[in-house]
Amino acid sequence: MKELLILSGKGGTGKTTITSSFAYMCKNKVIADCDVDAADLHIILAPEKTERHKFVSGVKATVQKDRCTGCATCKELCRYEAIEVDETALVDDFSCEGCGVCAHFCPEGAIDLDPNHCGYWFVSKTRFGTLIHAELRPGEENSGKLVSLVKQKAREKAEAEGAELMLVDGPPGIGCPVISSFSGANFVVGVTEPTMSGLHDLERVVELSRHFKVPIGIIINKWDLNRGMTSRIEQFCLNNDIQLLGNIPFDREIVNALVEGKTIFEFKDCKAAQSIANIWQQIEKTL
Repeated sequence: MKELLILSGKGGTGKTTITSSFAYMCKNKVIADCDVDAADLHIILAPEKTERHKFVSGVKATVQKDRCTGCATCKELCRYEAIEVDETALVDDFSCEGCGVCAHFCPEGAIDLDPNHCGYWFVSKTRFGTLIHAELRPGEENSGKLVSLVKQKAREKAEAEGAELMLVDGPPGIGCPVISSFSGANFVVGVTEPTMSGLHDLERVVELSRHFKVPIGIIINKWDLNRGMTSRIEQFCLNNDIQLLGNIPFDREIVNALVEGKTIFEFKDCKAAQSIANIWQQIEKTL
């Protein structure tokens, strides 16, 4: 089984739109949405959830008021300023990092460290096959751990179903969630746009892929909106021996398809659809 990871150094480049199009064209696969901080692949795939599981990571401090004397030792020691003291100590869950200092030094033993429920992960059915996806609760972190869990469950499901490909919609940026998504990847597709920030963030994704020794190919989305920057990105790929998988023109039919909750292939044959189909053929040859 191969793992295809779709990344972008920044949000809004069209990564998820392209991932859903690949999901339409590829037959024997399992899909994983690793953009757990702001998941949106489900908007197009319209999943029917068959499993729902809690994601628990880290701990949060909880004050037992019947034991708390209000001495404020915990407030003095909390470097995150997550504790206020009235008659008893009060913990701000959004500020608490679960470091445990307050519980360790509380003279009355009035602070417990409870498992932190960060979010959920799901197994779903879609018209394109099985989707493993997740969501963090508002304000929660640990998304790198949740990405690892989503990938692990997707691999298990792919092996159980005898899938030939795991198609992974990765998070934007280059942080911990992206690093977690690299685990097990055989090939990375970097989606960029013809802007200065698009080129800058593409350079960071390329550097990351080379650090992890995972081959990468590039797609320039909406290439015709800034032909000068497109030429610069193409020259960057040439200078760094990076495979340019293809360019996708700006096409309003993609917007119309998204409004309908469909991939471009389900909506209308157009220039963008033809370009994406050609790119998929290049990826199949590479894999």
